[in-house]
Amino acid sequence: MNKFNFTQRHLLLTALLFAIAISYIPAQAKPFRIVNDDIIIDQSGRQIHVSKTFERIISLYGAHTENLFALGLDRKIIGVTHNEVYPPTASNKPVFSYHDDPEKFLVARPDLVLIRPMIDRAYAQLITRLEKTGITVLSLQPANVNEMFTYWKILGILTGTENRADQMTRHFETAAREFKSLSQTIENKKRVYFEAMHSQMKTFTSQAMAIFALECAGGINIAPDAESSRGTNIGIYGKEHILSHADEIDVYLAQSGVMNHPTLSLIKNEPGFNAIKAVKNNRIHIIDEMIVSRPSYRLLNGIYEIGFMLYPNIFDQKAKNILKRAYAFK
Repeated sequence: MNKFNFTQRHLLLTALLFAIAISYIPAQAKPFRIVNDDIIIDQSGRQIHVSKTFERIISLYGAHTENLFALGLDRKIIGVTHNEVYPPTASNKPVFSYHDDPEKFLVARPDLVLIRPMIDRAYAQLITRLEKTGITVLSLQPANVNEMFTYWKILGILTGTENRADQMTRHFETAAREFKSLSQTIENKKRVYFEAMHSQMKTFTSQAMAIFALECAGGINIAPDAESSRGTNIGIYGKEHILSHADEIDVYLAQSGVMNHPTLSLIKNEPGFNAIKAVKNNRIHIIDEMIVSRPSYRLLNGIYEIGFMLYPNIFDQKAKNILKRAYAFK
């Protein structure tokens, strides 16, 4: 019985840490930056000297995996985390975990292991062992769109795909501007409450990628005054604050994923929510957190989907063509 309870607690803790880390940027994480094309500072303060491109990469964060594939690095990726879902070919790669014995990593002979700040703190013993054997470890997790562009450039520098990373940024910026222009002529834009965590009544801070996606789609964030929760991009709001805007909320939007499992019924039946304009008018939408909270090119898909939810008559074929052009270079 004790062994069973220990296992349960271990799995619960692991799931909780994963949920917290998937799109939260911890207060302890330092800014990362490019000193020059040879030196990179990661979020743990490591100074990485890039004397040659890395050829054998293990990714311990789904966003790293997705972006490495976007940069055309399939053959350089020798390991990913479990339950990778995008791109589908990622599921064919060997699986690694921060729970694994260091020997598993050493046998694979990676020259680069990409992590995020949560792994640095929670699994320091593993990271220290890898570094002592000469494996380069880099900790990155961008919190906003501008940091995402820097992050892509860093991945490009590390892997010799800097030109492609710059291309990604240019095409992304162009598509985001074009999406934003679709709703510029709308006089009465939709006012939106964007739920991050239902159980704690939390939203996003104004600089979060999810809010960037919402605003590019022409939505107005009803909660720009949300305060950061422990230095993350998740915003503290609370039910009372939400209900104070009940008559103003045209659309109730909720992300769904590891950290949040909303359903239309859950939101509709939340005590007090029947006073919210969007709930009364059945304007509740749920969107995959992977396309609104993950620092990847698919944030464009998030903009498109939110735009279609808010303005289906405007985000029509023209919007589809914007998305199609954005992916044409890949």
